[in-house]
Amino acid sequence: MAVALDINDTARAPAKAGLEAISALVEQDMRAVNALIVERMHSPVALIPQLAGHIVAAGGKRLRPMLTLASAQLCGYEGQRHLALATCVEFIHTATLLHDDVVDESDLRRGLATANALFGNKASVLVGDFLFSRAFQLMVADGSLEVLRILSDASAIIAEGEVHQLLTSNDTTTTEEAYLEVISSKTAALFAAACRIGAVVAERPETDAEALDRFGRSLGIAFQLVDDVLDFSARQAELGKSVGDDFREGKITLPVVLAFARGNEEERTFWRRCLEDLEQRAGDLEQAIALMTKHNALEESMERARNYGRDACEALDGFADSPIKSALLEAVEFSIDRAY
Repeated sequence: MAVALDINDTARAPAKAGLEAISALVEQDMRAVNALIVERMHSPVALIPQLAGHIVAAGGKRLRPMLTLASAQLCGYEGQRHLALATCVEFIHTATLLHDDVVDESDLRRGLATANALFGNKASVLVGDFLFSRAFQLMVADGSLEVLRILSDASAIIAEGEVHQLLTSNDTTTTEEAYLEVISSKTAALFAAACRIGAVVAERPETDAEALDRFGRSLGIAFQLVDDVLDFSARQAELGKSVGDDFREGKITLPVVLAFARGNEEERTFWRRCLEDLEQRAGDLEQAIALMTKHNALEESMERARNYGRDACEALDGFADSPIKSALLEAVEFSIDRAY
């Protein structure tokens, strides 16, 4: 299914779709960032680089640091500060993944064993703390109080989002507003910070920093909405991830919120048993997907994602057309199209 984001065709990258265009344009910088990641993960305590290296090597698209590099390029920055700051962004993200997997008691991430499954919960939490500390060392070394404020604020907001999710987990009375607050904190805050610092290092006006913040925030929300839809999609298996992980953990995501709100009492009893009591039986996941389909919950969640995607694209209207702007718009489209 095509996703219409109203992106001006003249601003579109003509040759490469998805993340290929942005990857190509920041390739040289990304190599430097990857080298910094390896360098800064080093520790004489052997378990630290071993465990950190496991989750870093497990993949991911490095979207967040790429956004920092691309935003700096969009703003015409020609220095080197963005390299360490992109590394910082990736360390914050990786630390949150390590902590998330412990909290969620997850055994798999992207089809591979999680660090906590291999090394234990204690080691995963402590190495996550190490990566947060490395991130703050990189922020301090940059020397900008504004950068330190942006990234430290984002780190605090992410932690608040984690706690908020803990409070809403397994609670079928969670509202759409509460769900959006969680993903705005857990996911969108780091996307927004990653983009904003591109304008800061380039010393661009606050209006540009605000535009990039809006771009990253809306992209982050759209990205998480699509992730939550994918958990109930066969497409998830094609992407190397397990279908129904959120369901099995009792996570309350937007498709659940919509299906529960529109269901009859019998259906709500089903959701409470599966998500609050975690009493799940064979066929329950299929039943959950059927109820979401019945109440149009998956498609409406995707429509919310498209709306945020459009907002992200509109946030870049003030920037001149360029290959990097085209690539950022393509990244938005990719983030939504990966559901199909």
